[in-house]
Amino acid sequence: MLIISLTYLKSTEEADRFMQGHMEWVKRGYLEKGFIASGRKVPRTGGVILAKGNKEDIQAYLDIDPFATEGIASYDVVEVDITTVTEGFEQLRS
Repeated sequence: MLIISLTYLKSTEEADRFMQGHMEWVKRGYLEKGFIASGRKVPRTGGVILAKGNKEDIQAYLDIDPFATEGIASYDVVEVDITTVTEGFEQLRS
């Protein structure tokens, strides 16, 4: 499991300018790159993506996010070996 934390480097107003392209990138991530959950941080300082897949492949995909190419956000990727889950979340195990 990969936990991807996006942190805004620019204002939310600037992020909003590129949100449509970013959301198209996110949707493609669900279809092609193993994204399984995502959402905004509270307060809105960035976002989080949960993904399954190869860390290097995911990193390469992060590099083409409009938020990356426009300098809107930085990314921290943490790989986690999920071993214990509550009922209904078995698919999250590594």
